Amino acid sequence: MIPDLKGLGMKRLYCLLVLCLGAVLIPGCAASSLPDEPYEAGAYNLYPAPEGAYVGDTMPFVTKDGELELYYLYDTDHNGQGYHPIYKYSTENLYSYEDHGMVLNFGRMSDPDPALGTGSVLQDHDGLYHLFYTGHNDTGNGGKGKECVMHAVSTDSENWTKVPEDTFFSPENYSKDDFRDPEVFWSEEDQCWWMLIAAREDTQGGVVARYTSADLKNWTFEGPLYAPHEQYMLECPDLFKMGDKYYLTYSWDCVTYYAVGDSAYGPFKAPADNVLDGNNFIFYAAKTAEIGGTRYLCGWLGRAGLSSDSGVYQWAGNVLNHQLVQKEDGTLGVCEPETFSQYFTAEKKVNAVKKAGKVKVKGNSITLSADAGSYALADMGTRAQTMVLECDVKLDDNGIAGFAFGGSEADPSYTALCLNAGEDLVHYEGTEIQDLEKYGPEAYTKFDFSKTDTHHVTLVCENEIVVLYIDDTKALSSRIRHSVDGAHIGVFSYGCGASFENITMKLPN
Repeated sequence: MIPDLKGLGMKRLYCLLVLCLGAVLIPGCAASSLPDEPYEAGAYNLYPAPEGAYVGDTMPFVTKDGELELYYLYDTDHNGQGYHPIYKYSTENLYSYEDHGMVLNFGRMSDPDPALGTGSVLQDHDGLYHLFYTGHNDTGNGGKGKECVMHAVSTDSENWTKVPEDTFFSPENYSKDDFRDPEVFWSEEDQCWWMLIAAREDTQGGVVARYTSADLKNWTFEGPLYAPHEQYMLECPDLFKMGDKYYLTYSWDCVTYYAVGDSAYGPFKAPADNVLDGNNFIFYAAKTAEIGGTRYLCGWLGRAGLSSDSGVYQWAGNVLNHQLVQKEDGTLGVCEPETFSQYFTAEKKVNAVKKAGKVKVKGNSITLSADAGSYALADMGTRAQTMVLECDVKLDDNGIAGFAFGGSEADPSYTALCLNAGEDLVHYEGTEIQDLEKYGPEAYTKFDFSKTDTHHVTLVCENEIVVLYIDDTKALSSRIRHSVDGAHIGVFSYGCGASFENITMKLPN
């Protein structure tokens, strides 16, 4: 309806015309910019690391009070002859950690453990704490082998005493130099203690070896629990039950894997896709912990490689915990820890403007369309130092869409965190959006986009760490340095149509 303009003054008439024209314009139809907002790096509360050092393989232990104690190998850029002492964090919620410092130091060069390796912590039926760990000595321990299983005890889980007489080496026909990562737990079915060890058998290659004990001192070798005849080693093994299934996690090739069985004794079979996060030391050496009926997969995100945002990482970095989800078909998925909802409680208004291509913004939803070889982009302003973003994503078959980082006055370029339906991958390599066709995915996790038309995506950001979860199924964890120091966050589509609906952003209160 056209309003009656009679009697309106020229100024009022001009304002009314502007309002009327604005009402028929498609929001976001003209490219514009959101101003840069102040940005300041903060602490790593969700993904801690020691100052000036890195978190290596984690050894999670849950106390009777439900507190998670994360023992870990302490790594630096200047390790000496002795290295990897064991340090500890503790947390009640996975977003606030207490640093306990070092709890067990490495030994002398004449000892079996001038370097420490991964292990596990438990409390026996009398309340005594036990730490089983790897001793590593490149001199070979007088022909016994470079690696062995070692034992320490404590009455308070803080002050530990080594028990050198409990040390033992690999059995016959097993590598003397690859015998590590003991995982010890009580078996109700066998009424004894089990120990799983990453070992290498002469004919079967990498296996998970099983030992049993009645007293946590004398161990009997029971043979391999799992021998897939694929990897050189199956590091950091862990065995747990969810529902009526048993799951065995292990790591090699810079990746954490899992296999499934109907019994603790196996046989275990790896699903066709048995990776829950990315490759390239994105998420490694993960073991699990059950807290209040919820099981978490506890590992680390590697520190950045030689080039920024390459998607290639080095050994050790920051703590990284995923919540495990059991699917109806018995496979596993991951999502953000449910406790994060207690941390992110402040709503942030979602604003978006068109930066390139065909963009329509309506409330908390953004629709984009781009022809082959081009992209559409909407900018949502400066990315907060710590934030969580959730949305529902639809994209064309064989299309690429996702999240963009950049666009500040200091650096107007945008890099792409991709949902790649054409290759069934989620990936990030620091590639600028316009160059996506030039470079193939290198840092990725597989994801089947064909199972549903709409995908629920959660993005958790803290400093340069950005973790993407999709459909409670997969994660891709990244270090995106192009997302900090005032960079903006946006959404894009490349050569396809896509929509990002029900977008919400939350900050810590």
